[in-house]
Amino acid sequence: MSGETDLIKLYSGRILALAADIPHLDRLEAPDATVKKRAPLCGSTVTVDVSVQDGRVAEFGQDVKACALGQAAASVVGSAILGATRSQVETARDQLKAMLKSDGPAPDAPFDGLDVLMPARGYKNRHASIMLTLEAAAEAMEQAEQAHCA
Repeated sequence: MSGETDLIKLYSGRILALAADIPHLDRLEAPDATVKKRAPLCGSTVTVDVSVQDGRVAEFGQDVKACALGQAAASVVGSAILGATRSQVETARDQLKAMLKSDGPAPDAPFDGLDVLMPARGYKNRHASIMLTLEAAAEAMEQAEQAHCA
């Protein structure tokens, strides 16, 4: 029974509020790059569109089909990503992974709101879903940068 209680605690009011209010759910009409990521264990998927201007995210769109934890992560990322550089997105991705897998600290600003997901550290089967949006955004930023250089 305690495992079920722990899982209920994991889905805090803050996580559920974030999951219910994901920004930038409209896909972009003409993105510089689009990346779709899927978590094989749970089937969560996230598709991210980015438009980049002067090395920063100018426009962002996402389609999120994930559990509440993946939705909460998408909400935090969506709220913080406009104006971010590829380096900031990649650093946030790496810091989120370390936070979940190695008890590292929350990602740096502007992605520090991902600290809400610290209680998910003990739920390894949820990590992939939580990581989807930042992984897709980092890959999309890389593709957009390559397209601008081509």
